[in-house]
Amino acid sequence: MREITREEWLHQAIDALRPKFEEIGFPLPEKIHVSVGFGYGAKRESSIILGQCWPTPLSEDGVNHIFLSPEMDDSARVLDVLIHELVHAADNCKSGHKGDFAKYAKMLGLTGKMTATVATPELAETLAELASAIGPYSHAKLYTRGRPVKPEGPKRPEAPEEPEEPAAPSGPKKQGTRMIKVQCSTECKCGGYVVRTTAKWIEVGMPICPAGTVMTIA
Repeated sequence: MREITREEWLHQAIDALRPKFEEIGFPLPEKIHVSVGFGYGAKRESSIILGQCWPTPLSEDGVNHIFLSPEMDDSARVLDVLIHELVHAADNCKSGHKGDFAKYAKMLGLTGKMTATVATPELAETLAELASAIGPYSHAKLYTRGRPVKPEGPKRPEAPEEPEEPAAPSGPKKQGTRMIKVQCSTECKCGGYVVRTTAKWIEVGMPICPAGTVMTIA
Protein backbone atom coordinates (compact mmCIF):
# COMPACT_ATOMS: atom_id res chain seq x y z
CA MET A 1 0.00 0.00 0.00
CA ARG A 2 1.49 3.34 -1.06
CA GLU A 3 1.95 6.21 1.34
CA ILE A 4 -0.48 9.05 0.72
CA THR A 5 0.91 12.46 -0.16
CA ARG A 6 0.65 15.36 2.26
CA GLU A 7 -1.95 17.01 0.02
CA GLU A 8 -4.06 13.83 0.05
CA TRP A 9 -3.68 13.78 3.84
CA LEU A 10 -4.93 17.37 4.07
CA HIS A 11 -7.88 16.70 1.77
CA GLN A 12 -8.89 13.71 3.89
CA ALA A 13 -8.79 16.00 6.91
CA ILE A 14 -10.98 18.57 5.17
CA ASP A 15 -13.56 15.90 4.26
CA ALA A 16 -13.58 14.71 7.88
CA LEU A 17 -14.07 18.28 9.17
CA ARG A 18 -16.89 19.19 6.78
CA PRO A 19 -19.68 17.86 9.06
CA LYS A 20 -18.51 20.14 11.89
CA PHE A 21 -18.98 23.17 9.66
CA GLU A 22 -22.38 21.88 8.56
CA GLU A 23 -23.47 21.48 12.19
CA ILE A 24 -22.87 25.15 12.98
CA GLY A 25 -24.51 26.40 9.77
CA PHE A 26 -21.28 27.60 8.17
CA PRO A 27 -20.63 25.06 5.38
CA LEU A 28 -17.36 24.78 3.53
CA PRO A 29 -17.11 25.37 -0.23
CA GLU A 30 -17.54 22.21 -2.29
CA LYS A 31 -14.00 22.52 -3.64
CA ILE A 32 -10.89 23.82 -1.85
CA HIS A 33 -7.27 23.75 -2.99
CA VAL A 34 -4.88 22.95 -0.13
CA SER A 35 -1.12 22.52 -0.21
CA VAL A 36 2.08 23.08 1.74
CA GLY A 37 3.92 26.33 1.07
CA PHE A 38 5.03 29.66 2.46
CA GLY A 39 2.45 32.37 2.97
CA TYR A 40 2.66 35.41 0.72
CA GLY A 41 4.56 38.21 2.45
CA ALA A 42 6.44 35.89 4.83
CA LYS A 43 9.98 37.08 5.52
CA ARG A 44 12.78 35.60 7.59
CA GLU A 45 12.88 38.62 9.85
CA SER A 46 9.09 38.67 10.40
CA SER A 47 6.82 36.38 12.34
CA ILE A 48 6.16 32.98 10.80
CA ILE A 49 2.95 32.58 8.78
CA LEU A 50 1.61 29.14 9.67
CA GLY A 51 -1.33 29.23 7.30
CA GLN A 52 -2.93 31.39 4.67
CA CYS A 53 -6.22 31.29 2.77
CA TRP A 54 -6.91 33.15 -0.48
CA PRO A 55 -10.43 34.27 -1.53
CA THR A 56 -12.08 33.00 -4.70
CA PRO A 57 -11.98 36.32 -6.65
CA LEU A 58 -8.17 36.10 -6.68
CA SER A 59 -8.10 32.55 -8.07
CA GLU A 60 -8.25 31.83 -11.81
CA ASP A 61 -10.61 28.90 -11.23
CA GLY A 62 -12.68 30.64 -8.54
CA VAL A 63 -11.61 28.23 -5.78
CA ASN A 64 -10.13 29.06 -2.37
CA HIS A 65 -6.44 28.27 -2.01
CA ILE A 66 -5.04 27.30 1.40
CA PHE A 67 -1.32 27.05 2.13
CA LEU A 68 0.15 25.55 5.31
CA SER A 69 3.69 26.25 6.45
CA PRO A 70 6.32 23.60 5.64
CA GLU A 71 7.81 24.38 9.06
CA MET A 72 5.04 22.33 10.72
CA ASP A 73 5.19 18.55 11.00
CA ASP A 74 3.08 17.87 14.09
CA SER A 75 -0.17 16.45 12.69
CA ALA A 76 -2.41 17.77 15.49
CA ARG A 77 -0.97 21.28 15.13
CA VAL A 78 -1.35 21.09 11.34
CA LEU A 79 -5.05 20.29 11.79
CA ASP A 80 -5.35 23.14 14.31
CA VAL A 81 -4.02 25.61 11.73
CA LEU A 82 -6.01 23.98 8.93
CA ILE A 83 -9.35 24.44 10.68
CA HIS A 84 -8.49 28.14 11.21
CA GLU A 85 -7.89 28.53 7.47
CA LEU A 86 -11.06 26.58 6.66
CA VAL A 87 -13.07 29.16 8.60
CA HIS A 88 -11.57 31.77 6.28
CA ALA A 89 -12.57 29.61 3.29
CA ALA A 90 -16.14 29.23 4.55
CA ASP A 91 -16.27 33.02 4.94
CA ASN A 92 -14.37 33.55 1.65
CA CYS A 93 -12.03 35.84 3.62
CA LYS A 94 -14.72 38.55 3.89
CA SER A 95 -14.54 39.15 7.65
CA GLY A 96 -10.80 39.12 8.24
CA HIS A 97 -10.45 37.89 11.82
CA LYS A 98 -13.62 39.58 13.07
CA GLY A 99 -17.37 39.22 12.51
CA ASP A 100 -18.41 35.83 11.16
CA PHE A 101 -14.86 34.53 11.29
CA ALA A 102 -14.57 35.11 15.04
CA LYS A 103 -18.12 33.89 15.67
CA TYR A 104 -17.78 30.55 13.91
CA ALA A 105 -14.14 29.98 14.87
CA LYS A 106 -15.20 30.08 18.53
CA MET A 107 -18.16 27.79 17.83
CA LEU A 108 -15.78 25.25 16.31
CA GLY A 109 -13.50 25.35 19.36
CA LEU A 110 -10.80 27.85 18.45
CA THR A 111 -9.71 30.26 21.13
CA GLY A 112 -7.13 32.93 21.93
CA LYS A 113 -6.22 35.87 19.72
CA MET A 114 -8.22 35.48 16.51
CA THR A 115 -5.18 36.21 14.32
CA ALA A 116 -3.33 33.31 15.95
CA THR A 117 -5.93 30.92 17.34
CA VAL A 118 -5.29 27.67 19.16
CA ALA A 119 -7.60 24.75 19.76
CA THR A 120 -9.45 24.40 23.04
CA PRO A 121 -8.63 21.18 24.97
CA GLU A 122 -11.85 19.63 23.64
CA LEU A 123 -11.07 20.48 20.01
CA ALA A 124 -7.42 19.49 20.46
CA GLU A 125 -8.57 16.03 21.59
CA THR A 126 -10.85 15.72 18.56
CA LEU A 127 -8.07 16.76 16.20
CA ALA A 128 -5.63 14.33 17.81
CA GLU A 129 -8.12 11.52 17.23
CA LEU A 130 -8.59 12.62 13.62
CA ALA A 131 -4.83 12.74 13.05
CA SER A 132 -4.52 9.23 14.44
CA ALA A 133 -7.32 8.00 12.20
CA ILE A 134 -5.79 9.45 9.03
CA GLY A 135 -2.30 8.28 9.87
CA PRO A 136 1.13 9.96 9.83
CA TYR A 137 1.33 13.39 8.23
CA SER A 138 3.38 12.76 5.07
CA HIS A 139 5.66 15.75 5.36
CA ALA A 140 9.30 16.32 6.30
CA LYS A 141 9.69 19.51 8.32
CA LEU A 142 11.66 22.34 6.72
CA TYR A 143 14.11 24.26 8.95
CA THR A 144 14.15 27.73 7.40
CA ARG A 145 16.31 29.20 10.17
CA GLY A 146 18.84 26.39 10.20
CA ARG A 147 18.57 22.88 11.59
CA PRO A 148 18.49 22.86 15.41
CA VAL A 149 21.68 21.82 17.17
CA LYS A 150 21.17 19.54 20.14
CA PRO A 151 22.99 20.67 23.30
CA GLU A 152 25.94 18.53 24.30
CA GLY A 153 25.46 16.04 27.11
CA PRO A 154 27.04 16.29 30.57
CA LYS A 155 30.82 16.40 30.70
CA ARG A 156 32.63 13.18 31.52
CA PRO A 157 34.92 13.08 34.55
CA GLU A 158 38.43 14.17 33.69
CA ALA A 159 40.86 11.35 33.04
CA PRO A 160 44.10 11.17 35.06
CA GLU A 161 46.05 11.71 31.85
CA GLU A 162 45.09 13.71 28.79
CA PRO A 163 44.42 11.24 25.95
CA GLU A 164 46.02 11.74 22.62
CA GLU A 165 43.87 14.01 20.47
CA PRO A 166 42.41 12.18 17.46
CA ALA A 167 42.64 13.58 13.97
CA ALA A 168 40.11 16.38 13.50
CA PRO A 169 37.52 16.04 10.75
CA SER A 170 37.06 18.77 8.15
CA GLY A 171 34.56 21.52 8.91
CA PRO A 172 34.03 23.94 11.80
CA LYS A 173 36.02 23.38 14.96
CA LYS A 174 34.17 21.84 17.87
CA GLN A 175 33.27 24.43 20.49
CA GLY A 176 32.55 24.33 24.19
CA THR A 177 29.15 23.90 25.76
CA ARG A 178 28.72 27.54 26.80
CA MET A 179 28.93 30.22 24.14
CA ILE A 180 28.91 29.12 20.50
CA LYS A 181 30.36 31.33 17.80
CA VAL A 182 27.93 31.98 14.95
CA GLN A 183 29.09 33.87 11.87
CA CYS A 184 27.70 35.18 8.59
CA SER A 185 29.50 34.82 5.27
CA THR A 186 32.10 37.48 4.50
CA GLU A 187 30.44 37.77 1.10
CA CYS A 188 27.23 39.01 2.75
CA LYS A 189 26.48 42.74 2.88
CA CYS A 190 27.03 42.62 6.65
CA GLY A 191 30.72 41.82 6.07
CA GLY A 192 30.87 38.65 8.16
CA TYR A 193 28.79 39.57 11.22
CA VAL A 194 29.73 37.48 14.30
CA VAL A 195 27.76 36.72 17.46
CA ARG A 196 28.01 34.20 20.27
CA THR A 197 25.01 32.35 21.68
CA THR A 198 24.15 29.13 23.49
CA ALA A 199 23.01 25.79 22.11
CA LYS A 200 19.63 26.40 23.73
CA TRP A 201 18.89 29.35 21.46
CA ILE A 202 20.42 27.74 18.39
CA GLU A 203 17.92 24.91 18.88
CA VAL A 204 15.14 27.49 18.68
CA GLY A 205 16.55 29.02 15.49
CA MET A 206 19.78 30.26 13.96
CA PRO A 207 20.50 34.00 14.39
CA ILE A 208 20.03 36.36 11.44
CA CYS A 209 22.57 39.03 10.54
CA PRO A 210 21.62 42.73 10.08
CA ALA A 211 21.39 42.12 6.33
CA GLY A 212 18.76 39.39 6.82
CA THR A 213 20.94 36.33 6.12
CA VAL A 214 20.67 33.17 8.24
CA MET A 215 24.00 32.71 10.03
CA THR A 216 25.92 29.45 10.54
CA ILE A 217 28.07 27.96 13.28
CA ALA A 218 31.67 29.09 12.73
